[in-house]
Amino acid sequence: MPLTPAPDTLPTNISAAILNLLLPHHRTTGHARASAEAFPHQLRQISDFVREGAPIVFTLPGFPCKSPNPAKVLGHLPDMGERLSLTFLNALCAEIERIHPPGARMVICSDGHIFGDLIGVPDEHIDAYADELRVLISGLGLERLSVFDLRDVLGDLPHDAKRSHVHEAYAPALESLRAEIGTDDHTLALYRGITRFLVEDTADYPGTRSALQRQCRQRAYGVIQRSRAWGDLIADHHPHSVRLSIHPQPIGAPKFGIRLLDAPDVWTTPWHSAALHRADGSWTLMSRTRAAQQGRLVLRDGRPSHFTQGRAA
Repeated sequence: MPLTPAPDTLPTNISAAILNLLLPHHRTTGHARASAEAFPHQLRQISDFVREGAPIVFTLPGFPCKSPNPAKVLGHLPDMGERLSLTFLNALCAEIERIHPPGARMVICSDGHIFGDLIGVPDEHIDAYADELRVLISGLGLERLSVFDLRDVLGDLPHDAKRSHVHEAYAPALESLRAEIGTDDHTLALYRGITRFLVEDTADYPGTRSALQRQCRQRAYGVIQRSRAWGDLIADHHPHSVRLSIHPQPIGAPKFGIRLLDAPDVWTTPWHSAALHRADGSWTLMSRTRAAQQGRLVLRDGRPSHFTQGRAA
């Protein structure tokens, strides 16, 4: 007679099955594939939802705004890159529902206003981007997704006041962050990656390349401080959620890195690039300049959407 699994093992088994759905999309700093058991933090969090028979809540900081560099993106509003990414995230939640009937939902924690002054993007562009994300989610029927931003926390306060409030309440001290970058390889890689993006995102800088790099290194500290602050604020407002990240994360880290679309490296995101529809039907992300060399521009609702190598849009 087959043995019936003990009640305490059922949440763990279901949680491992759910995590196995995420693992093919894991964005990590390593090269080896890991099993679900290598992620005890996420297994424990998911098991809590399973045990309660509740929908699993994922929080994903990201989708801030488009890069201000016109050589990288098609404009300041979401385009096919965001459309495909949001559809993927909703489909992932739908897959989880087959294993865990209460399902899952994804909270997109749009963090553009947190960094707006550091990355040179106007606040009105950030508002327009987040508003369009909501329009896309509604128009595409992505019922398992929602958007959370600073307006949900601090209402109509001036944007600078919002940033100041979050920084003062949550950001780590600059001295401790500098020390961490000097001793922790993962934080150092994050610092270097953000510095590189800040340099690449800066268009028409009037000074020398070395001066720009010095300035971006300083701004990178602020971006990491604000990122940490935003993460802690999210934890306060969504205390039991499973935290995802668009940045590469080590295996077993408290945050689970997730890849949204195919890209040439682990740092490329839809908001730093344009989408290219390859002739074989697959999609990838690259700079607008490169994509324009490989395909033709496709408009959607009168706006630039993506590039395609085939005849069909």
